[in-house]
Parts: sequence; structure tokens; C-alpha cells
Amino acid sequence: MIYLLPHTVFSSAERFPKKTAFVCGKEQLTYRGLADRVQQLAHLLREQGVKPGDRVGIYLHRSIETAVAIYGILRAGAVYVPLSPKAPPERNAFVVEDCGIKILVTHPSQHRNLQRLLAARTQVQTIIGGRKVEDGNVTVFNWEDVAEASTTNWAPPRQVETDLAYIIYTSGSTGKPKGIMHSHASGLAFARNAVTRYELGPDDRFGNHAPIYFDISQLAYFGAPLVGATAIIATDAETIFPASLGQLMARERMTVWYSVPLALSQLLNAGVTDGLDLSTLHTILYAGEPLAPKYVRRLMETCPQATIGNLYGPAETNVCTCYDIPAPPPNDDPIPIGEVWQNTDRLLLNENDEPVEPGQPGELLIHATTQMLGYWNLPEQSASAWFHQQLPGRPERKFYRTGDLVREGENGLLHFLGRRDHQVKVRGYRVELGAVESQLLTHPAVGEAVALTLETEDDALTLVAAVVLKNDLATTEKDIITYLKEQLPWYAVPETLYLFPGFPRTATDKVDRGKVKAMLTPGT
Repeated sequence: MIYLLPHTVFSSAERFPKKTAFVCGKEQLTYRGLADRVQQLAHLLREQGVKPGDRVGIYLHRSIETAVAIYGILRAGAVYVPLSPKAPPERNAFVVEDCGIKILVTHPSQHRNLQRLLAARTQVQTIIGGRKVEDGNVTVFNWEDVAEASTTNWAPPRQVETDLAYIIYTSGSTGKPKGIMHSHASGLAFARNAVTRYELGPDDRFGNHAPIYFDISQLAYFGAPLVGATAIIATDAETIFPASLGQLMARERMTVWYSVPLALSQLLNAGVTDGLDLSTLHTILYAGEPLAPKYVRRLMETCPQATIGNLYGPAETNVCTCYDIPAPPPNDDPIPIGEVWQNTDRLLLNENDEPVEPGQPGELLIHATTQMLGYWNLPEQSASAWFHQQLPGRPERKFYRTGDLVREGENGLLHFLGRRDHQVKVRGYRVELGAVESQLLTHPAVGEAVALTLETEDDALTLVAAVVLKNDLATTEKDIITYLKEQLPWYAVPETLYLFPGFPRTATDKVDRGKVKAMLTPGT
């Protein structure tokens, strides 16, 4: 019976021992090989004193070892916490201290970055998979040591599906990262929902573009072992250039793709799909940000055989709604986020926590088997994240407050309107920044867009926008503003528009709005 995440690996190892489980670059592991390495790492972790519920950090680039680390930590009964080697050492040091991480799983290639992290004098005592470090108080085991650990005569600790499995840190509203806690049950629920909805099975080949500290990666890491499929992890190098990524998709005969829209728009804008055989792709999913309808149309032209799905959900719920786009969008209206999928319920409430009528905007609240347990070490934020619903004759239900404004259309589909905190008041009118961005993206020369407000000298707010142009198209700020004046009410047209060569991005490839704003703010 599968009720813990590691059960998926060991079940597939029994059913498909010689089948390739994970591929990354020139390395690959069969399910039998993966199960053995997972058992060895778990054994070593237990020998080092890891107990159920302990947090173990993963400090790895995209590699075959990421799968071994995730499942080895979980098999030991511990909780995995992914760290980004690209993040500032101070951020990683905060996560290590906040989670009480004493053991890190890493790779020799991360030695220099790891030294900078250890220089912050964290409480790390043991490193697995790395090279000897300067700190003599830290014990180091290499991957050869892991391979010598036993795979037999060792039983995992008893656990239940609601036990904590992983903590993913995202940027908090206070400026400090906050850890989102997920259980084995929530991780498995996401994988089951996805493979059931899209009828995925052992013959599929899942493509993964995302690092493990981004929940988009979990379709490959959790979903592929659940059904005994193969997961292809793009290397760091392959994610940099669209041509390399497109060639990987074709070469590995991928059948399932799930990524942020940026990866898809870059592929299309670079024209690298021309001449590639992508006929094996039957499911293309995206999430994290909206994908402009013009890219959806081009994607459907490029892969007419594929189902294109717009998935939505904050990290606190993973995916909670989906919309399989039935045909090329006839216009540039934003793509709906659809309806809640299996085993999920939702509410649309106004500012007074009262239900809104269909067609009216309201905050989306989600109750789902995929939802988080809460925020690590933040009891007050955890408590305020929930809306408690008590109906006669039913147990109390907890709904997560997404902070996103949506509207239910006439056909029952949900339409994303923007963040509650992205609704601004300028010139005496309320403006949805997301609506301005969507309109900017309808311009044929605009590849990406951000709308935001800046404070003026008299403490008023001015609406501005920044755009990245497509490589093969040119225009001017004045031309784009003129275009917007024909599409938007006068008060929603940005007073100033800036052209950027590219936007700064977060670790999960979303536009870093804070940095964009800082670049446009004098004196910062």
C-alpha cells in the first residue's frame, strides 16, 4: 500500500526493476538501482543519528543525486529541505538555522558554494556527498561512502501519511523566507491528481525543468515513481539555452512537460522548435504565472497533438485548479484558471468573508488534500492563513486564503484577476496591475511585462510599466503607450514605460517584482 512518498520508489522497483527511473545528463538510474541507493543513504543518515522528523538539507544542483537525496531522507523518516546553491549564503544560512539542519546532502561540484555557507557558522555537523571542508568540526562522507552502506537488514521507522515530509521556503512578506510544510499525504495527493487527470502511466517520459526547491518539480519527482514512468531532469546547462532545452525534449522523446511559462515562451521566441520532432509530447502543462494567449496559440500550432493545461495554485496548496485549453484562444483575453480539480473545494469571499455572487470578484480560498500543514516556526502566520468553515452536521474545514482575486464566469470557470495586494488606487480609480500586464502582452513586440506603482515626491502613487521586447521585433516606448491608450481606460495607462533587456528573476524563474521596482526607484 502506498501512503508514504518513498513507497512509490520501492513499489516501482518491485514492478519495473530494470526500467529507467531518472535521467540527468549522461547519468541514469533504474528503479532497482534507485531503491538501493535510497536505502543506502537512509541507512547512513540513521547511523548519523537522524530521527523521524529531523530536517535534512539538500544542497544540490540539478542532478541524478537529487532523487537519491529526496527519497533517502524520506526513507530515513526525516524531512527534506531543499536549498538553492544560487541563493545568497545569508539566505541559506537563515534556512539552515531556522530549520535546525545539522546534516546536508550535497555534491563535490558545490564545494565552493558550500564553503561560503559554512563560513556563516551554521550548526551543520555532517555533510554527505561532498569534499573535505576547512571546518574540522564537520564530518564529511562522500558518495562512495554512501555506496558502501548496507541495503539490507534495516527497516524504516513507522510513519503515517500526515507526517511532515518536506519544507519549501519562499520569500515572506516580512522580507524573511518562510517555510511551507507539506506532508507525505499532500505530496502524494498532488501526484495522484495529476497522473489521474492526464492519464499518465509507466510508458510516459516526464520532462522536468524546475529545481527541487520549486514545487513544479514534484510532478516529475513524485509523479513518475508513482506510476513507474521515467523522469528526465534537465541539467543546469540545458536550462540556460532554449536550443539545448528543445533538443533535450526531442532527443529524450518526452511525453509530458510541466514548467513555468518562461521556459515555453523562450522556446517559441527563439524559434528552436522548428525542425524538432516533438510529436511524442501529449501533455504540456504550465503554472506559476499566466502564459499570454499569443504563446498558447503558437504552442498549439507547434504541438497540435498535445493537451495544453493551465495549472494554478500557490505553494501552500500546490496545484488546486486547472484548465485544459480546448482550442487556440480566439482573442487576447487572459486564459481562465479553470475549476478546482479532484478532491478539492473552494470558496470566493469578499473582504467581510461573505460569499460573492457569480461574476463578482472575490478572494479564492482552497480546501484540498494537497494543502500545507502550516508555516514552519511561524504559528501566528499559520493561524491567520486559514478560514475555518463550520457547517451544520459536518466537521470543521480549513480553507487556505490564497490572497488571489478571481471571478467565476458564466460557464463556471474561474478567471484570475490578480493579487489582492496588486490592486492599487491611482488617479482616484482602482486598477488591477494584472490587467495592465495582460494588455501589454497583447502587443506583438512585447515578450514580458510588469506593471507597478512608484511613490512621487508628494507621496502620491504613479502607475508605470516595464517590458522586455521580443528579440526579433522592435518598437518604442511611445508606440506601446499609444497602443495602450486604445485598449485601456485613461486612468489605467501607465504614465511612464521602461524598456528592459531582461527582468531579474526569483529562484523559481518568476519575475522578481521587488528588484524591478528597486531598479526604477531613485536612490535604491
